[in-house]
Amino acid sequence: MHRTTRVALLGAVAIATALGLCACGDDSPSGAPGSVATPPPITPPPTVPPSETTAPVAPLPPPEALTDVLARLTDPVVPGTDKLDVIEDATPSDAASMDRFVAALRDGHYAPLTFEAKDLTWADGQPGVVLAVVTIRTANPQAGDFTFPMEFRFDDGHWQLGRRTSDSLLQIGETATPTPTP
Repeated sequence: MHRTTRVALLGAVAIATALGLCACGDDSPSGAPGSVATPPPITPPPTVPPSETTAPVAPLPPPEALTDVLARLTDPVVPGTDKLDVIEDATPSDAASMDRFVAALRDGHYAPLTFEAKDLTWADGQPGVVLAVVTIRTANPQAGDFTFPMEFRFDDGHWQLGRRTSDSLLQIGETATPTPTP
């Protein structure tokens, strides 16, 4: 963009100079016959540095890197205690939530699940965080597809499901405490 602006500016200066020289003829008979006045040299405008340089953006992960996290999270063969590395800031109590979640999927005839991640973008102001729209397909054809925006974080050399997203997902299937009636 700066090169285009500079070329346009130089072109405008050249045209203005050419028109100005044509209009500035010497009408007085003084001066030697046959002598032509030499126009002043055209100097290019000063170079303007770019206003702000942007940091290079790392390439987004392949969608499979994110869907693999979800596949591991919902794998019924892997116990919850072995899945703690797939959730950001996971604690041992999260292992029980993961096991309940997988059991609910199995008992509801939703497992196995398949995942498709699309529309991946880097989260603004959160280094190493990717946002993706994930479509979840269940084994139950009557359930239909479920689309959910999810957050993933790169930590310790691998991708993890973001804490806010995991909290939303792992709440599904938990039994609510009944409210006493007066």
